[in-house]
Amino acid sequence: MMEFRKKELRIKNHIRENQLFRSRLWVTAVITIGLFSILCIRLFYLQLFNHEHYTTLSQKNILSLIPIPPNRGLIYDRHGVILADNTPVFNLTVMPNRIKNLDDTIHTIRKYIAISNDDIKIFNQNLSRYHSFDHVPLRYKLTEEEVARFYVNQYQLPGVSVRAELMRYYPQGPLMAHAVGYVGRISPQELKDSPSSRYLPSDYYGKNGIEKYYEPALRGELGTKIVETNARGKMVRLLDRVLPQSGNDVYLTIDVKLQALAYDALGEESGAVIAMNPQNGQILAFVSKPSFDPNIFVTGLVPELYHELFTSPSHPLYNRIIQGQFPSASTIKPFYALLGLDRGVITTQTSLYDPGWFKLPNSAHVYHDWKKGGHGTVDVFKAIMMSCDIFFYTLAVKSGIEVMHAGLTKFGFGSPTGIDLNGELSGNVPSPEWKMKVHHQPWFPGDTVNAGIGQGYILVTPLQLLNGVSTIANRGIHPRPHLLLKFKDSHHQVIRPQFESSSPVVLDHPEVWETVIQAMQAVIKNEGGTAYWTFGRNFPYTIAAKTGTAQVIRKKDDHTPNSAIPKEFRDNDLFITFAPVEKPQIALMIIVEHTHKSASIARKIIDYYLLEEHHLKNTTETKP
Repeated sequence: MMEFRKKELRIKNHIRENQLFRSRLWVTAVITIGLFSILCIRLFYLQLFNHEHYTTLSQKNILSLIPIPPNRGLIYDRHGVILADNTPVFNLTVMPNRIKNLDDTIHTIRKYIAISNDDIKIFNQNLSRYHSFDHVPLRYKLTEEEVARFYVNQYQLPGVSVRAELMRYYPQGPLMAHAVGYVGRISPQELKDSPSSRYLPSDYYGKNGIEKYYEPALRGELGTKIVETNARGKMVRLLDRVLPQSGNDVYLTIDVKLQALAYDALGEESGAVIAMNPQNGQILAFVSKPSFDPNIFVTGLVPELYHELFTSPSHPLYNRIIQGQFPSASTIKPFYALLGLDRGVITTQTSLYDPGWFKLPNSAHVYHDWKKGGHGTVDVFKAIMMSCDIFFYTLAVKSGIEVMHAGLTKFGFGSPTGIDLNGELSGNVPSPEWKMKVHHQPWFPGDTVNAGIGQGYILVTPLQLLNGVSTIANRGIHPRPHLLLKFKDSHHQVIRPQFESSSPVVLDHPEVWETVIQAMQAVIKNEGGTAYWTFGRNFPYTIAAKTGTAQVIRKKDDHTPNSAIPKEFRDNDLFITFAPVEKPQIALMIIVEHTHKSASIARKIIDYYLLEEHHLKNTTETKP
């Protein structure tokens, strides 16, 4: 009863309860207002300061920016003959992200369109360089019948389409391969090294030759289009477009008719022919043989075919003109004669008796002349004309390797010429320092003797020899060899680049130019000259030249005939020349491997260039 009474006596404090309720209400109100204020501030910040950023993100949900590749610039010869073209083709492509089973899809495609195993190998190679949503080429250059057959059966091939595009085509084929080069799909490394705004993973890229050297000019600039897409990614409408800018057309200095003549003149032989206008350094012909068809590289090669080309004994991928390093042989003798005359080591009156052999003092080793029995009494004029080894052995010993090294370097040997091609090698002008560094051996007097006739350690490229003989033709002026004649941009504006000449070769006694040039004229004009019979007679222009025969292997007997040796070990035949002597229009360097026919090739080229193309008439041979 007492407990019940106590509970009955409890009275609620309504005032306290109201105070507690109001305090809780205020706290809740303050928190709510605070949170709402933060939200308002955030919305204000986003609207005022980040409006553009989030608007862009919103648009990307429905808009797509699609790049438009530019048309690659074309390549022409100096007369406008097309050397590298863009031809429209139909390619069969596959979008990997829209296909559940690639193997099954390819199996179905083969029912309607011929797909070779090589096509599949190249396709698998290309998959890694494309995005999954890209169109990956499976088969190139479909015929009209194949295109029609595809569209009839397209409903069975989701994710497969036929796309029209421009593909690089080289109408001259192997004729211009080493000069023009070729394009191929851009590699991951090339894509990484190039401006990201200019290339797509599926683009073509210059791999060799002019295509590579002038890639930035030929490429052009990407265009873009902004399209609206639906939820399935299909384009609904085109909103905006920026047209691409086509690449510049490139005109080369090469005369394709002269190129074809030189190519055919080499026949089945391996070698190189390079012609230049010595007045300005423009390359007129650029032939390295054997060659290859550059068109096979455009769509991609299977590894087996590339390995076959790369390891072929005939080396078709090898650009002999800028990468071939050969002993200069006797073609170096006019340069040594110039240096010896200018420095006073010899004079025009210096003569010696050539018995057919040479020995260094206190040495038992015998160095033989190329002519058994020797040439008798010779001076510098006869030594060049008849290519007397004994005279140049003696000159080399008197001059010393330091003088020879410095003189050849001045003519550009031992360094790239700077031609507008990638991959040019330097050759080698030996010196005692070089031999110690490379071979860890001292320089011997016998090394100097061998260098005196362009053998031993001395190596030159055909282009360096052409550059050197052009310098002689110009009496010291040293033009830079180049293949580019001009650019023509997409607005048909012509751009003519300027190529600076190298430092001229200045002699203390300029009259020695004519002494050596007259001796080089006698190489062809005078009976007893090394090209008197091989070049031929009755030419109505003045011409100077020098022959060379470079050993491939050391013979047991210096007078062993070439016919007694397997062809791959026979001597190489070299020839340098220029004409007309008074005002040279063409300089030539020819090397034919393992066969003697360079002088006859030179005759065909010079006759055509001077008599047919330039109609040179009635020039007479200057008396030496």
